[in-house]
Amino acid sequence: MAAAAIGTSLLAGCASDEDSGKDTTGSGDAKGKTVITVGLFGTFGFKEAGLYEEYEKLNPKVKIEQSVVERNENYYPQLLTRLASNSGLADIQGIEVANIAEVVKTQADKFADLSNADGVSKDDYFDWKWQQATTEDGKTIGLGTDIGPMAICYRKDHFEAAGLPTDREEVGKLWAGDWQKYLETGKDFMEKGPKDVAWVDSASGLYNAAISSSATRYYDERGEVIYKTNPDVREAWDIAAEAATEDMTDKHELFTDSWNKAMNNGTFATLSCPAWMLGYIQDKGGDKAKGKWDVAPAPKAGNWGGSFLGVPETSKNKEEAIKLAAWLTAPTQQAKLFAERGSFPSAPKSYETPEVADAKHEYFSNAPIGEIFSQAAEGIPTQVIGPKDQVIQENLTRAGLVQIEQKGVSPDKAWESATKTVDNALDE
Repeated sequence: MAAAAIGTSLLAGCASDEDSGKDTTGSGDAKGKTVITVGLFGTFGFKEAGLYEEYEKLNPKVKIEQSVVERNENYYPQLLTRLASNSGLADIQGIEVANIAEVVKTQADKFADLSNADGVSKDDYFDWKWQQATTEDGKTIGLGTDIGPMAICYRKDHFEAAGLPTDREEVGKLWAGDWQKYLETGKDFMEKGPKDVAWVDSASGLYNAAISSSATRYYDERGEVIYKTNPDVREAWDIAAEAATEDMTDKHELFTDSWNKAMNNGTFATLSCPAWMLGYIQDKGGDKAKGKWDVAPAPKAGNWGGSFLGVPETSKNKEEAIKLAAWLTAPTQQAKLFAERGSFPSAPKSYETPEVADAKHEYFSNAPIGEIFSQAAEGIPTQVIGPKDQVIQENLTRAGLVQIEQKGVSPDKAWESATKTVDNALDE
């Protein structure tokens, strides 16, 4: 059976700053039909993959209207404001994984319980994904869409120039089981590789990948903030800081114009690569980089990214909205979304479908991405997600690691500055 063709996509919430406003999907006049509104951020890909159109054909009396705010940092405060006022909410609202713990803890009463909805089975999802959107008393307020299993994307031409193996299995063996081995491989590359090429795109990206492979991060299971004393956080920080101080990074902030241009110009050799990153690299790398990239397993399995769909209690069409949310997140539709948009399913049952199991990516040297990311997904640790994970992580990178890279601040001073910034943000 032909392998699935993966198109370009962006992680929901990691798109451009432009606000796409409201776009109406589907066909035909809405008169006499039940209109279901969907409020999202970034690029979930439902419309682009044709899922709305398919659902409307299966349900001729339904019309779907979608509104999108491109960046989650703008979308989420708006969502909280509308939840507080019980007005302006769509029938279905997207929720980013970094915000799901706070929504579960403080806003669960504003969302419908989806745990017993028709077509929904807890067994379809990874248990950790299901639990992230479930309250202590068993109310599930969101159904998982995608996840972000980790790999490493690498430039074969740069590896060859440095005398490193280019076969993806051999490359994976270089750092299997240890992010420190990845760093040591980078030091070898910096010594022998092209002088105008850095080992890794950014310290921030490396940190995000390393900490994403840890079960404990910023909170413990009791909900206490532990990021300053958690050895996993410090280990991930030290690895990223060492890469920065050893001049192994290309000194970019993620999702900026300079980062995009560097992808196109090929000025770094490796990139921490959750599944959604493939489409981003293809989009920014362009035709001149086609076939030069490949994909290898990450040192450790981890998760970076993912979202949920929730149905507010104020929905004017709550029952129909629940049906649509359940259908969009079912294994069959998740497999279709992966085939068309590259969003990796949070439903393991979809991994057995041809769209996932046989998927290869032509741009990335026909890498068997379905196999690589499925194996990575199966190894993702159950992570403790806290209400302010995003706040902590953003400040550790922007107020800390970026300062090491771009201003030459020492790792100790950067850690002190970053932790003060985090604590101030948590006190607000």
